[in-house]
Order: sequence, then structure tokens, then C-alpha cells
Amino acid sequence: MAQRSPADIRNIALVGQTGAGKTLLAERLLFATGTIDRMGSIEDGTTFSDWSEEEKHHKHSLRTSMLHFDHEGHMVNMIDTPGLADFSGLAISVFPAVETVCVVINAHDGIAPMTRRMMNIAKQRNLPRMIIVNRIDDDGADLEALTDQIKEEFGSECLPINLPTPDRGACISVFDDEGEGDTLFSSEGDAHQAIIEQIVEVQDDLMDKYLEDGDEQNITKQQLHDVFEQALREAHLVPIAYCSAKSGAGIPQLLHLIASLLPNPLEGNPRPFLKRDEEGGDEHEFHADPDPSKPVLAHVFKCTTDPFVGKLGVFRVHQGTIKAKSELIIGDAKKPVRIGHLLKRQGKDSHEVEELGPGDIGAVGKIDDVHFDAVLHEGHDLDSVHLKPLPLPKPMYGLAIELKNHADETKFSGALHKLLAEDPSLVIERIAATKQTVMRGLGEMHLRIVLEKFKDQMGIDLDTQPPRVAYKETITAKADGHHRHKKQSGGAGQFGEVYLRVEPLPADHETGFEFVNATVGGSVPRQFMPAIEKGVRQALEHGAVAGYPMQNIRVEVYDGKHHDVDSKEIAFITAGKKAFIDAVNKARPVLLEPFVHLEVTVPSEKMGDIAGDLSTKRGRVQDTQMLPGDMCTVVAEAPVSELQTFSTELKSITGGAGSYTMEYSHDENTPPHIQQEVIAAFAGHGDDD
Repeated sequence: MAQRSPADIRNIALVGQTGAGKTLLAERLLFATGTIDRMGSIEDGTTFSDWSEEEKHHKHSLRTSMLHFDHEGHMVNMIDTPGLADFSGLAISVFPAVETVCVVINAHDGIAPMTRRMMNIAKQRNLPRMIIVNRIDDDGADLEALTDQIKEEFGSECLPINLPTPDRGACISVFDDEGEGDTLFSSEGDAHQAIIEQIVEVQDDLMDKYLEDGDEQNITKQQLHDVFEQALREAHLVPIAYCSAKSGAGIPQLLHLIASLLPNPLEGNPRPFLKRDEEGGDEHEFHADPDPSKPVLAHVFKCTTDPFVGKLGVFRVHQGTIKAKSELIIGDAKKPVRIGHLLKRQGKDSHEVEELGPGDIGAVGKIDDVHFDAVLHEGHDLDSVHLKPLPLPKPMYGLAIELKNHADETKFSGALHKLLAEDPSLVIERIAATKQTVMRGLGEMHLRIVLEKFKDQMGIDLDTQPPRVAYKETITAKADGHHRHKKQSGGAGQFGEVYLRVEPLPADHETGFEFVNATVGGSVPRQFMPAIEKGVRQALEHGAVAGYPMQNIRVEVYDGKHHDVDSKEIAFITAGKKAFIDAVNKARPVLLEPFVHLEVTVPSEKMGDIAGDLSTKRGRVQDTQMLPGDMCTVVAEAPVSELQTFSTELKSITGGAGSYTMEYSHDENTPPHIQQEVIAAFAGHGDDD
């Protein structure tokens, strides 16, 4: 396949709530462009996008899928993403790869929590957005009311670019390829004028010309295209396209919009790359140049394991040209790796290509060191280039896991490495205080799928149980601490004495820890100060009162003693650690418990039941929002410790009709009675490690 010019490429992501019809829409676009010769179905498990056995079984997208098609002389790279909140991290992770985020809305269900989240994150990342209202032929879908709701929620810049006919069997374009005929609401003329008036506002000279002439007769088609694209880039326009993936209504207009009007890689907003200065270490913005002759710069936004090809790193080329058999550096690695297999993905299928230029999306196979968020590049002058971190949701739902068969330990380690590489929202951590290995994800469904992969694909059975809460420790007052470590056992001994003080840091402190050497006169030689800090950090990691990590503490070492012969690093590590614990115990230590931000969507008649249930869990309802389809969203904050069974209870209360999103919000002081219980339980463990 010949390299495509960046001007001929369009990169889009289909995102939105589960049930919006993204996968079937992707299938329809592939079929309408002749890329596939028959439409698949989700029920039969025959769609091009949802090809894995887990997706066929659950009838949901559980991973991102790379697709592409040609239309109007342009190649469109299209990424279909999961719509379940439990897999929102996978959806967000593709944002750096695309110029436009297409938020798909179910015409009947209206604006959902995932709709809001994807619209907000795309706006924060300065990515052009388009809203696709799918399923316009569903009974009961009030398209005019939904359009008004979209404008009210996301701004007046949201404007229809096509309009459904009264029978909803087709759509009429209202921009550069205007159609004629009756429309279900508004009119072609009014909608056309609204878009023109909206987009000309971004260029003063064009605005003046439009106002002078009273219409756009003296504005060329190219000028309209340029100002349309500029309005998209500046978030001055969010086009609304109506369609039905099932019937094909509105698909021709949508394809024209995607292929010919959305920004190409030369027009898209600069990606938020950062580069570190060699001298000062400060970071500054770095703009990749979509020039095929420049040194290569590509970003890996997905890792996966293909049953035939092995490990794959899926990337977007931002600068230069990647060629098969060439050598590239991964991040700040010392040595380059050889690109043996350069691939283009179409669902589960891969085909080899000779080269990929700027703006294109491809994959490299069989390179073990490639990982999510890696930057592939040529030349060590780009070693420090990286992407500004994505706002990925923090994994909060946890299960304590244990191997049923300890003979699987080696196999488990390899499988775990593989799954962690594929899923940026999956975390495995060892909690020292509870002696538990905890797997954390974005929800019950997320971890259920992971457990299924362990068992079905890797032959590993795991026992699970609810984990103990991941509290944190901090202090609320200043205090001094002291410890003298003296050990004599024949020959050279150990001696170190440390005086230090602790004080609380603000909750929003950048690192949550400060260590200061305030000694004078050489009471503690400078070479032992790192040892003291090491001891303090050990205590920080393992906790002082309940075995949980400590944060938001400033430590100042102000005095101490040493011995010319017996003072060693190990002595000051021990003295630093125990002096710190001594100070913390005097500084009114408290436990912090994690709180989450909850958005619970339920049938309207269940709103009171959910609000009441949350209040019994020490939750605080902050807002309620009525939604189309007799649904509502309850917005609340609640402690993680009270939500271990919330998923099951929500299903029971709503008969399976409820859904929720949960993200880490902040930490709060644990109520005294709970704190006492946790500290008492920790004391009962003893030191039997």
C-alpha cells in the first residue's frame, strides 16, 4: 500500500455510551464504502469490529478496534471504542491518535454519562468534536427535543449539519452539499444559515463580507471549507449529524462530512507533546511536524496480543516516515529496535505495509519493549519527548486475588504482564498492611472480563474476595521525634542518633513529601543524610499507625550525633525511621479514606431509593438531573469502604436498569470509630512478616 499524503487522511474515534450503536455504525460505514460486502450483526457476533470471543459472548465492545476505509479520495482511519463505563480508559487512550472525536448518541436514550465525559475530555484535550445522533428511526425518539437538550448542555455551537426527513428514512445535508425537501424539524434554509453565521465568526474579514452582502454568495467553497475546519479546531462549531446505522439513513451525508470536511493531520490542533531541556530539566511544549522527511516521531496508544502475530504496539505517526526493517528508539532507551513487521490493522486482520507516513495509524509486531504511551523516534535528541498525561479514570473497584494453584506462579507473572500492557486502567498492587494482592479496575464488569481472560485464555484460576480499604495515613500537627540507634556485638558497632520534626503539608502538595536538612555544625555528616531520608521513606511506605502509606508530611532533620568509627549507613536508616515514627505518633496522626465521585443513572421512579441507599453509605448527593426516556442521574460523593457491594445492590434496586460511573475524587479523615477499629486490627497483626 502506497504512503498516503497527510492531506488525504482523516482520523476519527467513535465514542459514547454503550447502546449508542457505535459498532453497528462502524459496520455500516465500512459497508457503505464497499470495504466489506455484507453487514454483520452484533446478535450473530459477525461484526468486523467486535471480533473477540469475549465480545461475541457479552455482545459488547470490550476493546478498541482499528478500522479504515476510503471515501471521496481520502482514507479514513476509524477507531471503534467500548461504551461501557468500565472500559472508558480504553476509549480515552485513543484520543492522541485522532483529529476528531465523534460522540455517538442513541436518539431514544439521549445524553448519557459517557456522552458528557467524552465531550468534556475531548474539549480539555483541544480536539474537534462531532455529535452523531444514531438510531433516528427508533420509536419514541424526539429528535427536536434531543437537539435542544444537546445545545443546552454543550452550548449553542452545537448545530445540525443534516436534518432527517419527516419519515426518518433519509437525511438532507444543510451545509456545502445542500439537499432539498421537507425536514422533520427546522428547515434546510434555517439550519444552513445557522451554520454559516456560526463559522464566519472565526474570521473577521469573512464576517464583514457576509454582513455586507447579506449572504455567502461571494464566499468561495474553499473559503467555506477552510473556515468550517477552523471553527471545528477552535471549538466554535460542534456539528450534529443524524443517521441510522440500521437503515442507512443519513450515512451518505455522514461519510461526506467525515471524508471531506473534518480536519486532516495538517489541519488538526498540535498534540500536547512535551520535551525536557537538557540543562535545566524544565519541560516545554514540543510540536511534531507532519513532514514525511523529518525524523520519525510516533506515539503508541494501544498494546494488544494477537493470537497470530503476537504482541502488537498500535501507534499514530506524528512526524516522519516509518519504514519496514528500519530501526527506532523506544522512549529513552539506549539502543534502537528493528521494525521487523510494519502492519495496518482492519479489525482482527493485519496486513504488512512497507511504510507509514505522518498522520497514519499502524502497528509494530513482536517487539517486547514496546508499551502503552511509548514514543517511537529516530535520534537521541528526541529521547525526552513524551505526551502530556491523559486524564485516565483511576481504577477504584478492587478484588483481592490469590492463585488457586501456586504452581501457576510463573505462568501468572507472564499473563499479568501481558494484561497490564494491554489495559492502562488495570492495576495490580501488593498491600503490605493487609498482605493482599489487589487487582483494581473501573468496575465489576471490567474485572470480571479480566478474570475470564486469566481462566479461558491462560488457564489460570484465581480466588477472589473484597479487599480491605486502601487507607492512607497523615498527621494534623507539628511534633518532634528522636531516636538513638546503638548496637554493639563484638568488633565494630552501629551508632546513629537523629532529632527531627514533622509538620503537615497541604492536601494539594505536588509530591506530598518534603525532606529538609536543617542541621548545623556537622552534627550529622552530610553523607548520612540520604540514609536518614531512606529510613523516613521506609516508614512512609509502610505507615506508622495502621500500616498504610503516609502522605502530606514535611520532615526536617535539625540535630543528631555520630561516631567516627561506629556510624554507618544502616545505623542512620534505622535511627531516621524510628525518629520519624516517634514524631508521627505525637503529631495527632489520622487515617484518610478514599472518596469517589459517583454518577448513577436509574429510572426516574428509583431516584429516591438510590439517594436513600447512598445516604446510608455515608454518601452525599450533590445533584440530580432528569434525562430523556424517564431516566435520571444522581450525582454523589461516597467513601469507597461503603461501596463494595454497590454494583449488586444497584442491580437489585433497578432490576438491572441502572448504571454508574465511579472515579476517585479525594481523601477525607476517617470517622474516629472506624479509625480505632482499623488501628486495632493492624496492631493485632504484630510483626510476623
